[in-house]
Amino acid sequence: MPVASFEEHLSREIIHSERMRMAILAGLLGALIVFFSLMYALFREDYRQIVSSHKAYASAGSLFALLLCYELGIRHLIGRWLRRGRGVPSALRYLNAFVETSVPSILIVLVGREINPVYVLQSAASLLYGVFIVLSTLRLDFRLCAFTGLVAAAEYVALSFAYLGGGGGAAAGTPFERPPFYLGKGAMLLLAGLAAGFVAHQLKRRVGNAYRSLEERQRIVNAFGQQVSPAIVEELLKAGPDIASTRTFVCVMFMDIRNFTPLVEKKSPEEIVAFQNLVFAEAADVVNRNHGLINQFLGDGFMATFGAPLATGRDCGNALAAARELVAGIQGLSEAGRLPPITIGVGLHAGEAVSGNIGSAQRKQYSITGNVVILASRIEQLNKDYGSQILVSSEVLAAAGEQAGVPEALGPVHVKGRAEPIELYRLA
Repeated sequence: MPVASFEEHLSREIIHSERMRMAILAGLLGALIVFFSLMYALFREDYRQIVSSHKAYASAGSLFALLLCYELGIRHLIGRWLRRGRGVPSALRYLNAFVETSVPSILIVLVGREINPVYVLQSAASLLYGVFIVLSTLRLDFRLCAFTGLVAAAEYVALSFAYLGGGGGAAAGTPFERPPFYLGKGAMLLLAGLAAGFVAHQLKRRVGNAYRSLEERQRIVNAFGQQVSPAIVEELLKAGPDIASTRTFVCVMFMDIRNFTPLVEKKSPEEIVAFQNLVFAEAADVVNRNHGLINQFLGDGFMATFGAPLATGRDCGNALAAARELVAGIQGLSEAGRLPPITIGVGLHAGEAVSGNIGSAQRKQYSITGNVVILASRIEQLNKDYGSQILVSSEVLAAAGEQAGVPEALGPVHVKGRAEPIELYRLA
């Protein structure tokens, strides 16, 4: 998926997050209406000592109800825009943030008509600013979060100055009338908005990083196939995004299931696939364990490479170990009754090849090209002539050193398509 497409998708997810935020806020408002109604019913006499008129409670309830309807209405409108493939105008997002954050200020003004404003400014009403700031994180936009904190701070300081700045009243002679008191609270609200913005920015950045990491992993899997080992994926991720074509020394393995056609001619397609999957699962485990890469499955066999895209310095030794483990593993599956009695043929050859991505810009695949590939395939086919299971060239043994063991020399052997004979050895 292109980066632009990801950005579009992320923008839609942010809008979904905005709708979720509105749903949460609407739920909280509904809960507040129920909570304060219940509190008033339980502690009516206590409330009457604070304020004798019912207007303050009616005003607060009406304000919460209006905001609830507003949130549900805007949420519905945004949902319609989403279904039509439209985005939310930036101006509307800022306007919505301003309206929501102004609710505690309106509540303070309404209730302050019936109660001493000093009490209202220190009551739960001012704590609502914090609720809106916390929920602004779901907007995943630093500027909107900071704007929310700025509006909350400016409105709280302005109301405090309007009610307390002149002194007198219940605040006279108390710290509440001093500018440092309410300016300090305003600064905390602004700081909370900045902190929420930082959290939102980090969440957005980490989501983007996680997506790009998954995209890079998928690119590698697309290039190398699903059978690539996690260890190779990690190393390739460290190496960078480009898999350039390079000449490198590799050991190529070909494996073939002997008498595959007679084995499966009376089986159903499902049984054939199950048979192949069991063999290839064992092969993939063995090759991965020995730091190789299966380049492609070939119906009744596969091709694997040791030394590309990553070399270990002992690639031919790893290939020999994989060949021996593979023969033993298939034999073990047969003895356990999970596979019919079968034998396999493995051919190994080493030499220089060109490795890298081939294909178009839309679809690339990792490939190994060179005579070493052709010759490894020819060597594997010779297993039929020698009744063997593992045949290797002298180049493999020379590079493997002591890991080669004591192979049986078959002497110079002519291989189809090659003028000069090659030194061939049987390991099993």
